[in-house]
Amino acid sequence: MATVLVTGAAGFIGSHTVDRLLARGEQVIGVDNFDPLFYGRPIKERNLRWALSQPNFTFVTADICDGEAMRQLFERYRPQKVIHLAALAGVVPSLERPVDYDRVNVLGTTILLDLARRYSVEMFVFGSSSSVYGADTKAPFREDAPAVKPISPYGATKRMGEILAFTFHHLFGLNITCLRFFTVYGPRQRPDLAIYKFARCILQGDPVPIYGDGTSQRDYTYIDDIVDGILAALDKPMGYEIINLGCGEPVVLLRVVELLERALGKKAKLQFLPMPPTDPPLTHADITKARKLLGYEPKVRIDEGIPRFVEWFLREGHDRP
Repeated sequence: MATVLVTGAAGFIGSHTVDRLLARGEQVIGVDNFDPLFYGRPIKERNLRWALSQPNFTFVTADICDGEAMRQLFERYRPQKVIHLAALAGVVPSLERPVDYDRVNVLGTTILLDLARRYSVEMFVFGSSSSVYGADTKAPFREDAPAVKPISPYGATKRMGEILAFTFHHLFGLNITCLRFFTVYGPRQRPDLAIYKFARCILQGDPVPIYGDGTSQRDYTYIDDIVDGILAALDKPMGYEIINLGCGEPVVLLRVVELLERALGKKAKLQFLPMPPTDPPLTHADITKARKLLGYEPKVRIDEGIPRFVEWFLREGHDRP
């Protein structure tokens, strides 16, 4: 089995990815700097509680922007494969901290790509985002769309990461697959994300903030399906590819509220607010390429995914800050 480095290992997608890699017998090196932007260190440590009990898991606390720390990590552990999920995420916070987003998402990615080529990494998977498509891409979003008009600093930094990845592939022959994630949700998701935020508001009897008139649509993708796609990409070097990972079925925002109401057994109070300039009215993944190249097939539709999330939320998620 390979030695796999996972950046952002203590986060939402990262911790699920680590668990799956360990379950299939990989040697996993996890790195995270416990950035407190969305939630504190104890919650991220809880995400890794099972992984930390496994003999084939090594965890390193470090910042991907610390070039020397990353060099030492590569020198010591010699990862054969890299899954790069560490990032400052979220479109709205990126308006307030564009320089920080550029530093982590662009500089940090550059450092890792450079080390990957210096240490002859066999496969590099980069976690990108549907945010690169902006607001004027024709639906369903295809990977060959120009994606040159992102509408948030976050989306712009993710597109820059993809372009850097191509450059390193072109110059050094690195195998790199960029995965554009579409609205990932499920257990351990960040508390600032819509489904989590809505569930907490409904449970506490607070108004649920609905941006716009509630008819905006998102391609909600359950975490297990995303991890399926990540592992499939890790196992299949293809030179350089950009691949959408979504469910392929946009869901109206008010439908999500209805499903949460049903799962929680409580009615929501809605508060309609202006749509932020960072929010496109629609995200819709064309997953034809993922099906063809990765054998990707999302299994968890929103009607099943929301109850799964709520089960976790009521058990251990609702006490998060």
